[in-house]
Amino acid sequence: MKRFLAAREGFYRELFVLVIPIVIQNLIASSVSVADTFMLGNVDQTSLSASGLAGQLMFLINVMFFGLNSALTILASQYWGKKDVKVISKILGIGLIIAMIVTVSFSAIAFFIPRHVMWIWTDDPELIAAGARYLRFVAPSYIFLGLFQPYLTILKSCERVVFSTVTSTAALFINVIFNYLLIFGHGPFPEMGIEGAAIATSISCGSGALICLIDFLRQKVLPKNLRVMFGIPRALVADFFKYSLPAFVNDVMWGLAFTVNSIIMGHLGSDIVAANAVVSSVRDLVTVVGFGISAAASIMLGKEIGENRLDVAKKDASSIVRVTVFSGIIAGFVLLIISPFVPGFVDITETAVGYLRIMLYINIAYQMGQIINTVLIASIFRCGGNSKYGMVLDIICMWGFAVPLGLISAFVLKFPPLIVYVLMCTDEFAKMPFAIHHYLKGGWIRNITRENVA
Repeated sequence: MKRFLAAREGFYRELFVLVIPIVIQNLIASSVSVADTFMLGNVDQTSLSASGLAGQLMFLINVMFFGLNSALTILASQYWGKKDVKVISKILGIGLIIAMIVTVSFSAIAFFIPRHVMWIWTDDPELIAAGARYLRFVAPSYIFLGLFQPYLTILKSCERVVFSTVTSTAALFINVIFNYLLIFGHGPFPEMGIEGAAIATSISCGSGALICLIDFLRQKVLPKNLRVMFGIPRALVADFFKYSLPAFVNDVMWGLAFTVNSIIMGHLGSDIVAANAVVSSVRDLVTVVGFGISAAASIMLGKEIGENRLDVAKKDASSIVRVTVFSGIIAGFVLLIISPFVPGFVDITETAVGYLRIMLYINIAYQMGQIINTVLIASIFRCGGNSKYGMVLDIICMWGFAVPLGLISAFVLKFPPLIVYVLMCTDEFAKMPFAIHHYLKGGWIRNITRENVA
């Protein structure tokens, strides 16, 4: 094991200085998601299923942010290696412009036509009505996310991961507290059920945006002049489109594919939807370390590449891959241990419980492929300026393989829900051999910073 995890001196200290705060943040976020799921699961199955389907709009936004954050990190981490904070400020400006265009649009859609949105995912009138109520109250949270997510990403790229973790943690705790108060009606608060969960989300996101605004006004690293931030030169925009836009497109297309999968399950019945809502939350909980490694790898390797230490970055990338495999094995073992106990925490039908038990065991293998592919495609390739390969691979495997397989098995061959679910989980294993081959072949790493951009 020591030989398997061997690395250069100081590697693990540098990695885990970044990983630990990110893992704590992701762990709390996943714990809150689990708490939300279990709280609504104890209201009724309709609330659980409706919030899961309505939450697909937030999922799409989060996927957009995952892509945008990756795109911003590609450039910002390398320029942080050069300590060019003026250019980093302009990269933040690009992120804020894109984020606000997307989130304001989504917020308007959720507030003004929520029933139309729900109809995309399900034709069940009860789920549509409950989900529409949720969307109207959660709509403001999208705009708040558009303000503070790009800012936190830039801070992480500048190695201020502790502040990012503290801010996200504070917002998440506010979320779970108000969930408890508003869903069940404790103290002076009314019992609001699914609407209470939506209001709690909006309050927590608004709190995060306020904390970030105060920090921006007080911090001394980035220029506070908005003319500097939004005075973006064409060369930087060109670099963003060349190196970062493929990462953004990659994650958006990946997210849309997962949305289609949710639409498929939404038409297979409330039982499979409820089971999937629980499974997704539990899987997110056990994979926090793997995804923390992915986020830290982007920052760490990007900085090394920006400093022109390419040989060090290559060696560290190999160490990161080995650590990733080890974390995936541990995550699978944890999921195996907790799977028998999960159904006891939610009030769902016996059919949904049966689905849930099998889906949890399926995800022991699925999460392993998900973590390895994420580290290779969304971290190592991207921070090395090679985001286009991952974009092409993901689009082909999702839209040319997994999505058609799900649609055909569900609506043409009319397979049972669990068989459809298994087939839709094959995407990670379809692309893994190609991702590993591309990594081993090399050639994915280069310094993409410019001199005198601003």
